[in-house]
This record gives sequence, C-alpha cells and structure tokens, in this order.
Amino acid sequence: MSKVSKIKTNERREFIKAEVEKNGMVNVVQLANIYGTSQATIRTDLKEMEKANQLHRIHGGAVSVSSAYKSYYDTTLNERMNINKSEKIKIAKACAALVEDGDIVMIDSGTTNCYLAKELLQKESLTVLTNTILIAQELFYNPSIKVLLFGGDIESTNQFAYGNDTITQLLKYRANKFLLAIDGISITHGVTTYHHQEVEISRLMMDRANEVIALADHSKIGKEGFSFISPLERVNTLVTDDFEANQHILDEIEARGIKVIRT
Repeated sequence: MSKVSKIKTNERREFIKAEVEKNGMVNVVQLANIYGTSQATIRTDLKEMEKANQLHRIHGGAVSVSSAYKSYYDTTLNERMNINKSEKIKIAKACAALVEDGDIVMIDSGTTNCYLAKELLQKESLTVLTNTILIAQELFYNPSIKVLLFGGDIESTNQFAYGNDTITQLLKYRANKFLLAIDGISITHGVTTYHHQEVEISRLMMDRANEVIALADHSKIGKEGFSFISPLERVNTLVTDDFEANQHILDEIEARGIKVIRT
C-alpha cells in the first residue's frame, strides 16, 4: 500500500474495506501512516466498520470476516492444540531429535512448540530460554533442564511475554538453537506469524542464536500470517509434515539453501 493524501472519512473506510478484502487483514499502525491520520482515528474506523460487518477487529488491526485469519483468532489455544495434532507431534519429535544434551535453546510460543516441550523432557542438561508460560511449566518436570522464563507484558490468550522488558532480558543471552513456531512460510512472504506482539521477540531470538529451526505443519506451507518476521533465508532448517504439504513449495524452499525435514 502506498501513502495517499488526506481523504474524507467515508472514502478512507472504503479504501480500508478494499484492503481487507484484498489482503485478508490490515494493521492499525500501517493504516495510520498511509492515510496520514492518528491510530485512534483508524481504531474508530475499524470499530464502526465492524459494526457494519465489514471486518473483524483483532488486537493491532482487523481481518476479513470470511478469512482464515478470523477463524484463527476466534479459536482458543486448547482448540488450536488439537488442530493437526498428530502432525504437530511428529514435527515436535523430529525437531527434538535435532537438539542435543547440553544445548542452550530459545523457544518462542506456538502450539507445535508446546508439543516440542514435552519431547524435550527426554533431554539432559538443557538450558531453555523462553517467553512462553506453558512451555516453561512443561519443562519444570525435568530437574536437569534449566529454564529461564522471560517476563514482560503477557498476551493472555496464548500466554507469552512480549515488550521492552522481555527484549531487555533477552539481550543478555545467546543460544545454540532457536526453535521457532510459525504460522506461515513462503517464497514470497517469508516467515510470518499471527502474533504481531511477538515479532520483535522472534527476530531478536533469531539474532541471538547460531541456528534457526522453524516448525510448521502442512497448513502453514505457502501461507502468510498477520505479521512479517523475517525473510525466508533467515531460517536454517524447516521441520514440517509430509501430509498434504505443498511439495513444490517445499522444493523451492530447499532450493534457497534451507534444509527441509519432512516427517
């Protein structure tokens, strides 16, 4: 979207409606910059447009009322844990095999990473740095695993910490591996997530780790989440399942020099 000159309220809302229909989602900050108005004004626009059933508001923006994005945001964490559960467990097992006893690993939020935490319980002398409460709780069951849980603002639905306090703590550490659960990965859009609050945390974890291992079930291959994390090339290894995954896209990802593990 390119920046436009100041326009009337009804015209701006028509433009926003078109963007939602075209892209499936919009971001408050980006819209404010594009239309030269305040974020408060954009939030008012989105509120009124939601009343007219033109979009569905989420934290930081809005999504199409008919898009997969709305379905995602209307689903609870427990419900998402059961979506493609068997594939996520296979991915978690394959990813855990890449982690060695004694490793220092960073783990961000995500349902696949919750299953990964269960698999990591079999490891010895790990140090795990995470911003996710559920993952930290799971790993406490193995006393040989040292867990460092970052604090900060808490995203209550998915129970992860984010914000300046989290970043300040994270800057103190480095890791061998970063285990990154993602909501989308593609040649065109790179690595993406639905959780814009966590983007800076994920980027910083990438910077602070020697190796980035991404976890994504087949439904995420070739798809785009709400917020951009990084170009595809920032990932060293992608672990996915072979069930209905788009093999052509996986081949293209491999052609970019990224190792792809199909479970």
